[in-house]
Amino acid sequence: MDTLAVADVVSSVSLAIGLAACAGLRAWLPLLLAGALSRAGVITLGSSFSFLGSNRALILFGVATLIEIVGDKIPAVDHALDMLSTVLRPAAGTLLAASVMWRIQDPLVALAMGVAVGAPAALVPHAAKSLLRAASTTFTGGLANPVISVAEDVLAVGMFVLTIVVPVLAALTLLVVAFFVLRRLTRRPAPTLRTT
Repeated sequence: MDTLAVADVVSSVSLAIGLAACAGLRAWLPLLLAGALSRAGVITLGSSFSFLGSNRALILFGVATLIEIVGDKIPAVDHALDMLSTVLRPAAGTLLAASVMWRIQDPLVALAMGVAVGAPAALVPHAAKSLLRAASTTFTGGLANPVISVAEDVLAVGMFVLTIVVPVLAALTLLVVAFFVLRRLTRRPAPTLRTT
């Protein structure tokens, strides 16, 4: 395999990881942006995934994005969306990852690669977001959640742009975040000493 082919594979996988990670914050927004950029000719999607840029898909993604962004600012609705999104975000990450692996001709193989790369990449930011939301709800009674939601919107768009411009950097950023999230999740509480 020559250097150019390796660079293409690294770039494609990095793009897949970065876009899937965006889906970990907002399920529908990255699908809307990917479809719109595909339609505009800015990014190339696999031929089996060209439907993402269709009028119907863009309208659906637009309405779903609006519902998700607005609903995420409303206490109680945000928790219901978060529970639903535990399944939805990895699915969106899988679809995004598979769609940008356009060099893979077989759509089933692209989808399998999307599952392998996209679902875990979407779960990392989703887990971090869930931890942050739980802490916010505990300490502020949910009052800070709308502010955090706006920050997540900005982060999702910023990460999407970063992924399109510099996919390898976006993938490395995700790996660093994954390390800290996994470290936090696996950290055991310090044993307490009992005095007799």
